[in-house]
Order: sequence, then C-alpha cells, then structure tokens
Amino acid sequence: MRILMIVFLLAGLAVAQAVPSAAAADTPAKTTVPTASSNQLLIPAGTKVPIALKHAISTKSSKEGQSVYAETTFPVVLNDRVLVPAGTYVQGKISHVQRAGHVKGRAEVLMHFTTLIYPSGYTVVLPGSVENVPGADKTSMKGDEGTIRQDSQTGEKVGTVATAAGTGAVIGGLSHGVKGGLIGAGIGGAVGSAVGLLTRGNDVKLDAGTTLEMVIQREVPLDAGRIPAPVR
Repeated sequence: MRILMIVFLLAGLAVAQAVPSAAAADTPAKTTVPTASSNQLLIPAGTKVPIALKHAISTKSSKEGQSVYAETTFPVVLNDRVLVPAGTYVQGKISHVQRAGHVKGRAEVLMHFTTLIYPSGYTVVLPGSVENVPGADKTSMKGDEGTIRQDSQTGEKVGTVATAAGTGAVIGGLSHGVKGGLIGAGIGGAVGSAVGLLTRGNDVKLDAGTTLEMVIQREVPLDAGRIPAPVR
C-alpha cells in the first residue's frame, strides 16, 4: 500500500511539471522591435553644406591621395536643431588629378570628403563630394562624382592663331606688298598654331578661401549628446 501511494505521488509531480512546460511551449515568443534612439540625430542624404578651403589646390602641383582641409561657412539646421555648426572642420582627400593636354584634354580634379570635426572635437565619418564651385572662375562640374573641370580654351587658342596670322600679314605686307602679306599671314598662322600646340591648357586653381558646396551622399548618424542643443 505504501509503495502504491509513492507511485501515485511521483506520477502527480510529473504531471504538474509537464503542464507548465507545455503551456510555455504554446505561448508565442515576444519579438523585440528595434526603435530609433532618442539620443540620435541624422544628417539626411542630399544635404548641401557650404564650405571654404583652408589651403590652395591646383592640378599643377596637387597629387592623388593628398589631404584636403576645409571649414563650414554656414550652419546646417533641421527641425530647429543645428546639426553642423559653422566653423566645423571638414577633411577629405584628392582622388584624381589630371593636367590639361597640349592639344586636347582639360584639367580636372576630383576630391571626396570623409570626416567632420566639430569644435568640441567630436568626429564623424561621412561620404561627401563636391556639388558646386561657386567661388572658382572658369570651372564647371563634370559627371556625378563631383569632378571640377577647367573650362575649354578653344576660343583662346583660335584667337592666338588669328592674332599671329594678322601680325605676320602686316609685317609681310610692309616688306613685300600683297604677296608678302599673304606669305606673312601663312607664316604667322603657322607660328600661332605651333604656340598653341606647345602650350598646355590652363590648370584648375582653387585658392585658399575658395567656396565649395559639399553634398552628403548618404545619411549620417550623429550622437545628439555630442551636439550642443540650441539656447532658448
């Protein structure tokens, strides 16, 4: 009889342990949905940031891989919050340099920006490129990557040939009349063409202080705790 009671007691304990386990198995697991941190700000992709170069860049002397240093000239504000204050340092590098050719090919320089350094020392990695160069004369943008290209000098070279031809015609005419003028024009034109072939096109020159427009290529997260809140 005692043995039988012990068997029933053990069986009851086994059933009691099995029921919670089965109930737990039938209960669906809770899914944790990630939420955006309230302590995080975002610089949206496509944001344009006005900057000024801290040093000169020229296709005559600059090299690929050379560092580029600039500084923001106007704050970037979103929803009444300053994301990038004026005076923030911008660092990057030159990705490509091409000097102008003697016959064809214009001078080009391509740079990419990689880092923001806030006045507090807070550093943020970013992908940035040149969108526009309002502070540089006789330059234009080429392609989607932000290549800065020197304007064409075809008109200038044609003017050089024409000037040389006209000078040759005058000298030839004074010396030998009409026939001499024609010969002089031909010689002058040839000299002008030779000068054009021997002379390189103009280099891209961006002096210190030249204003550029940088565009942020993808959204950049910021630690709100490292960005000073606006004073109200």
